[in-house]
Amino acid sequence: MAQSAQRIFHDDRAEHRDHVHWRARAFGPDARPLSLTIVNLSPHGLMARCDTELAEGTRIRVTLPVVGVVVAEVRWSLGGRIGGRFGQGIDRASYYEMLAAILRP
Repeated sequence: MAQSAQRIFHDDRAEHRDHVHWRARAFGPDARPLSLTIVNLSPHGLMARCDTELAEGTRIRVTLPVVGVVVAEVRWSLGGRIGGRFGQGIDRASYYEMLAAILRP
């Protein structure tokens, strides 16, 4: 397998992700609402199911509990899922407070 093809399948992200199921209020670059269900989070990004096709590099706004609106850049999009990197990371204290609010029954 070519080295570039290996990179496609290799996930070298070291940061832990927390699995969640959170229907977030989100908006695309045209300010239209997006149907977004976050399935995992870290202080620096998210993975979500999204009904709208979003190109890599698209910036979306996502409303999260505790931290409010964050901007995420779509890093990849495949089969109704997207991976987004936050423009600015969430500090650990706020992240864990947000995570507790999301996971609260």
